[in-house]
Amino acid sequence: MTVVDMHSHFFPETWPDLSERFGGEWPWMRRDGADHAMVMLGDKEFRPITSACWDPHVRLADMDRDGVDTQVISATPVLFAYQRPADQAMYCAQIFNDALLDLVAPAGGRLVPLCQVPLQDTDLACRELERSLANGHKGVQIGNHVGDRDLDDEQIVMFLQHCAALNAPVFVHPWDMFSCCRLEQWMLEWTVSMPAESQLSLNRLILSGAFDRLPESLRICFAHGGGSFAFLLGRLDNAWRRRETVSAGGSLRAPAAYVDRFSVDSAVFDERTLRFLIEIMSPERVMLGSDYPFPLGEEHVGQLIRSAGLDDNTTAKLLGNNAMDFFRLSPD
Repeated sequence: MTVVDMHSHFFPETWPDLSERFGGEWPWMRRDGADHAMVMLGDKEFRPITSACWDPHVRLADMDRDGVDTQVISATPVLFAYQRPADQAMYCAQIFNDALLDLVAPAGGRLVPLCQVPLQDTDLACRELERSLANGHKGVQIGNHVGDRDLDDEQIVMFLQHCAALNAPVFVHPWDMFSCCRLEQWMLEWTVSMPAESQLSLNRLILSGAFDRLPESLRICFAHGGGSFAFLLGRLDNAWRRRETVSAGGSLRAPAAYVDRFSVDSAVFDERTLRFLIEIMSPERVMLGSDYPFPLGEEHVGQLIRSAGLDDNTTAKLLGNNAMDFFRLSPD
């Protein structure tokens, strides 16, 4: 049974001093030991990380421990630079995309790279996508919004159309979560705002009619089980049917009719939740995703799927077969 973890992140061991180059506060790494570091934003601590973020041999050892054959790797969203001028975000995309290729090179094909792009500029995003695919990336990770522009923004829809034309899979990760004083404690930004971001983006793709304008060949997957989307789909569908003139927007069909247009990962951390997600999305639309190597990720990758009481066929689909098809990966 092939096992593919399609949701993992990295930081390079080093990268250029972006504050010195461009001014302002940028991510940088404060090394706290051989295997530990702190990602900083200016003079503020952002996230502690370990060498699993930058050392492919640590990754491969953890994969062997958990029985994972292949790991798909994408940037940590704090590196997107969507809030910066597009030329600066382009520079960041190029250095981090090239660093990711260096990271996966020693792994003999077991580590699969996804690029990032300067999503705030469609022309530059398309250019960097093309460069990255030519260099060996297998798809692209994007954030779920650029400032106030969500995925139904015409320029972002144009980029997604280009992805479809190039047969490039898209992984959508929530980032820059909405916040207020009510969310400042107890990691509520991560446990409440983050899943809400994914739900919001999916709702906008559906209700705006963007999915109706996008080709069905587009392969697009949303992180963290699609956030709260599946669990509030009934409410969305009810509003579409009962208050159509207010809530239906530009969608041609009721929201539940669009669950065959996208996939989600399995990072929901509860067996009952996973079974419900499969029931809503279908066994073909859920893929193993761990959020490795961060503390909120799955501690032992694939354990949730293996312990959820699924039949062998569904287990095989979630653990690897769906991701093999989604990313067009070749079996060994």
